Amino acid sequence: MAVVAREFIIEPEDQARSELYDFLALVLARPAGAELLEQIAGLQGGDTPLGNALNVLARIAAVTTPETAEREFNALFVGLGRGELLPYASYYLTGFLNEKPLAKLRQDMAERGIERAEDKHEPEDNIASLMEMMAGMILGRFGKVTSLSEQKSFFNAHVEPWAIHFFTDLEAAGTSVFYGAVGSLGRQFMEIEAQGFDMISN
Repeated sequence: MAVVAREFIIEPEDQARSELYDFLALVLARPAGAELLEQIAGLQGGDTPLGNALNVLARIAAVTTPETAEREFNALFVGLGRGELLPYASYYLTGFLNEKPLAKLRQDMAERGIERAEDKHEPEDNIASLMEMMAGMILGRFGKVTSLSEQKSFFNAHVEPWAIHFFTDLEAAGTSVFYGAVGSLGRQFMEIEAQGFDMISN
């Protein structure tokens, strides 16, 4: 996503949320290389379901080679013609690519001043881009820090209807070990976000 440089005071909890969104965006956008795998291997989570999922991912990253990560990524998302999973909101919600969910997202992006980066060519409703957008709204990358109620509106419209389903599928994917652990972390985080937003009045 194209970003606008701004300085804001971000609460520690929101900083942590944005970092996890950014992390998921990073690992789902392209195969994890050696440097990223080493960084993930050094992560430590707390004694919570989310923290335990992070700990499992860290242990798996420590024994995953870049070649293995690339092989898993390609089998999941590229494949011969298509991968095991199609990580797009339109596909999960309608069974087809480039449908109404993408059009609605583009309209919402325009209203919020979010522009697709010039080097991005796939549809904006892919899971990595949506994770990046959520992080950007929390941190004010698109010109202003987005309020929790506005974050909830975007999340409920474009993420919640399908992201838990996607991460559950990723967690259970037969071709994946490293990315299966990413799926577990993502599912836990999406469930926490959905529960947290449910507690916020519009």
